[in-house]
Amino acid sequence: MPEEICATVEVRRLSVLAADGSVDEALMPPLAEGDIRRMYELMVLTRTFDQRAVALQREGRLGTYPPSLGQEAAQVGSAFALQPEDWLFPSFRELGVQLTCGYPIQQIFQYWSGDERGQQAPPSLNIFPVCVSVGTHIPHAVGAALAARYRRDPVAVAAWFGDGATSKGDFHEGFNMAGVFRLPLVFICQNNQWAISVPLSSQTAAATLAQKALAYGFPGVQVDGNDVFAVYRATHDALLKARSGDGPTFIECLTYRVADHTTSDDAGRYRSAEEVAVWSARDPLQRLEKYMERRGIWSEAYAREARQLATSAIDAAVVAMEAVVAPDPADMFTHTWAAPGQRQMRQRKGA
Repeated sequence: MPEEICATVEVRRLSVLAADGSVDEALMPPLAEGDIRRMYELMVLTRTFDQRAVALQREGRLGTYPPSLGQEAAQVGSAFALQPEDWLFPSFRELGVQLTCGYPIQQIFQYWSGDERGQQAPPSLNIFPVCVSVGTHIPHAVGAALAARYRRDPVAVAAWFGDGATSKGDFHEGFNMAGVFRLPLVFICQNNQWAISVPLSSQTAAATLAQKALAYGFPGVQVDGNDVFAVYRATHDALLKARSGDGPTFIECLTYRVADHTTSDDAGRYRSAEEVAVWSARDPLQRLEKYMERRGIWSEAYAREARQLATSAIDAAVVAMEAVVAPDPADMFTHTWAAPGQRQMRQRKGA
């Protein structure tokens, strides 16, 4: 029997902002005070929306909804690094990405209420519809990056997904093609430790998800996903690399899904309260508040004002969403095929 060889792959892990609010000044990205305030306010807006969406679902005013609690830094930090001309491919748990890029709040509510018209992005936003089917949008992002290459369009493409997507064939096919053609792509994984009820340890034997990029010929980096500065820096650097023609990067954001997988899930059936408590103590919003307080740019009054502004925006969006005339049930067939077949025609008659 030949001797078994096991190679240890080392992946760089980036951390800038500590739990006590201190930062590594050598790694701190050059963000203006206004940028840091904006990051904080977007994280507050994301959490406020999230809390309201869960409440609306419990009241029967929204359909099944996937909470983002605890993942605000991974979402806002990555989206904050984008340029308006970049192309975005989100999965279903990228609320903070949508809000950071200026997606209409009313339309996000509209989509989760079951109205697909909420997915029609404004012309000013290069953002594709939310992808609920796990990992299937990764090849789409690769196709967009390949198109940008052919057109000599100096943009970057970013795709977000969860750790569960790394177990799908779409992930590996997309990564292989991105590496072969050195495409202008940034893959961002929110590793929140659970793919519904399946823990990360049951999904992969690899020490990190980030190291999977190395097999496809491009860098993988692991970041503290509850550290908004680390996420921003890693994404900013990867986007610059992509736009300059140096190929793709895979960023693994280590974070945690504090809430249930969706409002149809009961995470208490498969994970312990002690585990949730450990990660809740690493709250990304509280960590940023501690840093800002050290800098003299955070106070209880400022935080209260940020929450009030977020609440007002959410209130107005809910009113606008519920005032929209319901779609015609037959519309569900309108944009699915160029020309519906006989079966679809029969179904449409009964809609």
